[in-house]
Amino acid sequence: DGVIRELLANGISSNAVDMAMPLFSMSDQKKDPFEVLSSFLKNSEIGKQGIEELQFITRNIERLGLSSAEIMIDVSLARGLNYYTGVIMEVAAPAGVSMGSIGGGGRYDDLTGIFGMKDLSGVGISFGLDRIYLVLEELGLFPETIDQSVQVLFVNFGKKEAMAALPLIRILRKSGIRTDLYPAEAKMQKQFKYANNRNIPYVVLLGKDELEKQTFVVKDMAEGSQKSYSWKEMEQFIEVL
Repeated sequence: DGVIRELLANGISSNAVDMAMPLFSMSDQKKDPFEVLSSFLKNSEIGKQGIEELQFITRNIERLGLSSAEIMIDVSLARGLNYYTGVIMEVAAPAGVSMGSIGGGGRYDDLTGIFGMKDLSGVGISFGLDRIYLVLEELGLFPETIDQSVQVLFVNFGKKEAMAALPLIRILRKSGIRTDLYPAEAKMQKQFKYANNRNIPYVVLLGKDELEKQTFVVKDMAEGSQKSYSWKEMEQFIEVL
């Protein structure tokens, strides 16, 4: 009802809202949501673009896997119609916890323009720390000790290499190894300085050559030594840690 009121308040006709009503119950249907959306938006170019963006996101999430969460497509979700320009997201507490949303965000193409930085796209998300605290407390998930130091940092060589690194990062994290990917493509010197300043003991290089050979190089920051592993030898690297 809230979504319908907001659509009407933004000048969308009641007839158009009635036509869109089947989409609001899409999550209750057993059909593939992309089939429903493709059929409904077959004559809309911007609609097709939106479907492609959603498919890109869901394909990569499926590729990486979700160990403790699930993704749902909900076209009735709205987070400020004048703010976001692409996919929006909302993070909900686990089933059985009466908390509702604990985070949300989305894609924006020119939000930074109001600060004088035009044509800079981005994705932003915010979390409600108070709500997350209450959820952790209710589920008894607080650890006895907290150690947030990163053990392994993957150098960011660019989009293609970063996407190849993500499955390896997931394997390390599932093994309890605190692992990060440098947040942006940058000069090697800057990324190594970042690792040194944070006392990260191991830095992993997965560049163009390693991508072609399906290998990665690990640098021991204390000793300065390097060793190469194939992607299938991840367990050997984990044993070193």
